[in-house]
Amino acid sequence: MILNDPEIVAEVTALFERYERALMTDDTAEMDALFHDAPTTVRYGVGEVLYGAEEIRAFRKGRGGSPQRRLGRLAITTYGRDIATTNVEFFREGSDRRGRQSQTWVRLAEGWKVVSAHVSIEGGSS
Repeated sequence: MILNDPEIVAEVTALFERYERALMTDDTAEMDALFHDAPTTVRYGVGEVLYGAEEIRAFRKGRGGSPQRRLGRLAITTYGRDIATTNVEFFREGSDRRGRQSQTWVRLAEGWKVVSAHVSIEGGSS
């Protein structure tokens, strides 16, 4: 297995950037398109635990957009040609508290999709 093939890292980096743009503009259709549409997809958030694409979509519809943020350190690791992880630190506007976001991406028949995601913030749930 090849770790961090430059071609695959570039693909996943572009997808990560696409997701970040969608998150910051509240483009729920684009975010939904990047997540695997399956009951096995999981997203743990700062204050929510979501199992399945339906719960994730319902959460996005009801929240009214993500707080704006700036990104810190980003680590992307690819495992072969079909599995990758993205891990990024972020800081919400007006705050120095560090947040963390991790995603597991898998190349499926319909393309790369997030199958698992986790978001947390240091020191609490706000």
